[in-house]
Formats: sequence, structure tokens, C-alpha cells
Amino acid sequence: MRGLFLLFSAISFAAAADHTADVVVYGATPGGIAAAISAARLGHSVALVEYHGNIGGMSASGLGKSDIETREAIGGLFREFVGRVKAYYIEKYGPDSENVRLSRDGYYYEPHVAENLFHTMLNGEGSRIRLFLRRRLSEVLRDASRVRGMRAVHRDTGATETFHGRIFIDATYEGDLAAFAGCRYRLGRESRKEFGELHAGVIYQDHETRRFLPGSTGEGDGRITAYTFRLCLSTDPANQYVLREPPPDYRRERYLGYLDDWKAGRMDLPKQFKDGRGVFKAVSGTAVRALSIAEIPNRKTDVNMFPKALGFPFAEESQRYPEASWEEREQITGHIRNLTLGLLWFLQNDAAIPAGHREIARRYHLAKDEFVNNNHFPWQLYIREARRIVGLYTLSENDVIQPEGQLRARIHSDAIAAGEFPIDSFPTRKREPGQDKVLEGYIFMLDDYTRPYQIPYRILVPESVDGLLVPVAASTTHVAFSTIRLEPTWMAMGQAAGVAAHLAITGKTEPRAVDVDRMQRILLSQGQVLTYFKDIDRRHPAYEAMQYFGTKGFFTDYESRPDEIAGAEIEQRWMKLAGVAAVPGAGTGRLTRGELCRALYAMRPASAGGRPASPAK
Repeated sequence: MRGLFLLFSAISFAAAADHTADVVVYGATPGGIAAAISAARLGHSVALVEYHGNIGGMSASGLGKSDIETREAIGGLFREFVGRVKAYYIEKYGPDSENVRLSRDGYYYEPHVAENLFHTMLNGEGSRIRLFLRRRLSEVLRDASRVRGMRAVHRDTGATETFHGRIFIDATYEGDLAAFAGCRYRLGRESRKEFGELHAGVIYQDHETRRFLPGSTGEGDGRITAYTFRLCLSTDPANQYVLREPPPDYRRERYLGYLDDWKAGRMDLPKQFKDGRGVFKAVSGTAVRALSIAEIPNRKTDVNMFPKALGFPFAEESQRYPEASWEEREQITGHIRNLTLGLLWFLQNDAAIPAGHREIARRYHLAKDEFVNNNHFPWQLYIREARRIVGLYTLSENDVIQPEGQLRARIHSDAIAAGEFPIDSFPTRKREPGQDKVLEGYIFMLDDYTRPYQIPYRILVPESVDGLLVPVAASTTHVAFSTIRLEPTWMAMGQAAGVAAHLAITGKTEPRAVDVDRMQRILLSQGQVLTYFKDIDRRHPAYEAMQYFGTKGFFTDYESRPDEIAGAEIEQRWMKLAGVAAVPGAGTGRLTRGELCRALYAMRPASAGGRPASPAK
């Protein structure tokens, strides 16, 4: 157990103010925004408190494409957000415009568009949601094991404000509220033995063959994945903010490794790649491949840092960040900002870069109409992983894959969302002497191994702290976190946290004791996906019922076959699992699987399904 009370002990009491809401959400990330809207739409007052002066987390700070591989696996508020993005570009530019094409049905967007639409969604709830920006958490107030309030310092005025609530939701990337509240948490990597995870601990994995390389001991440690920024670069000369000088503390030797990568062919176009994976043919085979580029509307790009390059300089630079003081975090953030700008400067200006490569790099500059209050640079550091609470259950690699002999990932009766993104983790170490294959800790997009899976409610609930839900820094292993750490998934988890807060408040109970069955039914009525199927459209009459019973063990694979005749064996098995003695039409040989599910869904007691169990793992 690590604590932060001493690290954040300086509290300013320049002025005091009290705020009271049913639900207090700390962190206006997409997950936090979803939690706030979810609770507000169920009739509750919400205080949404954010450290930065902007909202939307990474989705509004450079991550201009939604990280989602299987679109039908996530619905709810994320799907609503995507629909708003699509409608925005259609209305502004016309349905047949290039910008609509580049928005890819609303899954790709400009950062300022995402932030504005998040504001629109929050404003749509009227006075039920109050937004408090630039507040730095300073203290959590507890009554025994229960969170009762939190104090935050206004970063501009120095005034201390107290927020009282009935339920608190930590939606920060860092898990700050949970740590202040005394929750146990994990930081770093579990060993391969601890949860029986194949990809846990120290790992060197060949990108192409997926084979483990020498040195892959599987030992656990405290290392975290590299943090970077996601840049929004423009190719429109009229909308470019051009760097005129290198950033502070610029050192060209930090980037010379990229030249080695280029000469060794590590920047070449891969033999096989998927669309949307940052493989941009215009820069492949050049040193500019140090940037992973994806086109978004209005001649802009979402630019990631290319982690396959052995010259990748970002690993190890943010190791202290999760438990650092606020001041040190700002220093680390500034350092990574300068490291990022330095790479851009190096590619555009260094004489060692071939002239043709420099010319390509000079097509891309910071977008002048983005992040206008931050010198056109993203304000949110890309925190891929920090603390992870210890909850009622720990999601592991074994929950997100297809076990041997099974035809789908593990079933969870308390599932409140579905996940689908491949296991994918950035490096944890810089290039080591003699290493010419891969950076340690880098696991590249295991989409041939990860399968759509269910996310249990228990990972949102701290093991021993009440009055608190944690949908972002949730209870997972390092490997499993690499697949839930995407904004679409976090929005689904945040939406579930809002519903759980509602049930805890109305039921006058703690989050650990809410009726999960009711939660699932509410979420399904809101369009949330609990169970992924390959073969059923969300417009099918049986869709909601089959989603629900997918959490109860009805289906052993990814096909629901809703219009197929159920047959006597399925009828008996499903009625037994549902706790229903008889169903009209059963035994006639005419009832389809979809019709049977709908009938059972209507007959099953609304309170069936029970409360979350609480195993340690």
C-alpha cells in the first residue's frame, strides 16, 4: 500500500467555500464526464471537479481517433458522443464532404470539436451538473471507512473548497482521489506467477512472430509504461504554428537513435498492417516514421510517438509521475513536452536528417486553432497507466482472452460493460546495450490473442473504502489495464459508475452492495453493451434480453443466433439458469432463441442477479 498524504500536505486556506451534491466526480476525463451525465440523467445533482482548465482528457487533448477495434462492443454514452461528432461534421461541411469522410462515422475528430461536444453534453443536463475547473485535490474527508467529502485548492486563487457528496467517483487517470481516500493500489507490473498471466512482468516480445525473446523473465517490478503526448499537427499552411527555435533543454543526442532505426530498416512500411494503426505510407521508410500519423478532419493529424523504434526516448522519463507531488508532476510534464517538441525540431531541422526527410517533416506543424490557451500544444499528458486500485475483483489477462477449450472470454454475472481493445503496452525501458529487436515491456496489439470480454462491476469498487467508485484507475493487472485503458471503454465504465451511484443513493446502501441486476437493466435501457455478439444488430427485438443473459452463462460463444429455433434442450437449460419454471410457447418447437430470451427477461424478477461477490482476485 502506498500513500500520498505527505506528498500533498501543503494546503492553502486563502478562502473557504462549501459545495454539496449527490455525486462528486473528480476528473473530467471522458470517463468522468460519462459518470456525471449518467448520474444526472437519473435525477441527481453532480459536482464535476477537474485539475486542468479544460475537460475531455485525452479525447480533447490530441487523441483525435477513438481507440476501438470492434465498434459493436461499446454503446451507451460513447456511442452518443460519436453520433454527435458525425452530426457536427455533416451539418458543418455537408454529408459528402472530405471532412465527413475523415471523421469516419464520428470516430475521428479534432480535439476542440471533442471538447466542445463534451461541454454540450454536460450543458444538456442543465443545473444538475456544476463544473469546477482548475481544482487541485488536497484532502479527502472520511468517516471511518467511508468517504464523506474532499477538499480542493483553486489553482488560480489559492482558495480551498470543500465538496460534500453522498457518493464519490474517482475518474482521474492517476487514481488520486482513491489514493487520498486510503485505497490500496498497485503500481507497476505483476509477476507472471501472481495471476498466471503469460505476458506479465519483464518481457521482450518480437513484434512480428509474437515469440518471447531472451531476458523475458516474467518478474514483477515497479516499472510503468512510457508517457507521451498526442500531437495535433496541421498540413494547412494557413493553420500552422511553426517552431522557430528548439525547446528548452534541447539535446540532439536524445534523438540520434532514430537515425540508427532508419538505417536498419526499422522505419520501413510493415509487410502487413491494419488501417488506423498509425502506419502512414507518406512517412514510412523515412526518419519521420518516428511519428505515428493518422489523418483527421480539416487537414490535421493525430500524431503518436512510434514505440517500435529503438531510439524511442520517452521510456523511463515518467517513472516517478504517479506518486510525485503536484509540483514534480508539472516538472515531469514539462520535460516530456520539451522532449516531444525536441523530436519535432530534430526531424525538421537537424542536418543529420536527410534533406528529403526534413522536407516531409516540415509539412507538419502544430495546429494554430488547437489548444490556443496552451501555445497550441496539448494540455493533457498521455498517462497510459498509473495507479490501479485493489478492488473486489482484479481483472487479469485471463479475463480478456479465450481460455483453452472455450469459445469466448470468461463470463461475469456482474458485467457492466464490454471491452475489446487488444492487449497493447508501451515500453518500460530505453534501449539496452546489445538490444537490436525490441524495447523491454513493449507489447504490440495482441489482436490475434485478445477477445471481446466482459468487464465486471467489482473492479470499480475498492476492497475496503465505502462511498467511492473508481471507473478509470480500476482494479486490474498491468496486462489487463492495457486493454481497458481506452477512452471508449472508460466512458462505458464511467456510465456504469453513474448508475451505481444512483442505486447506492436511492437504495441507501454502499456501492459494494447495490443490486447489480437492476444496474444491468438500467444500463441496457441506456444502450450499454454488456455482452458482445457477432451476429445480432442492436435493433433486433431480442438484443437487450440477449445482452443481459449473456452475463448469466446462456452463451458459450460469440453467436447469439436469435432467430434460430431454441429446441427443448436449450429451453430447459436457459429456464433453469434464469430461475423460471415455465415459459409460454416452450415445448412447441416453435420458440426461437430470441423469443425465449425476451420471455425470460420479462419474467425474471427485477432483483434477481444478486450483489457482487468479493474475492481478492
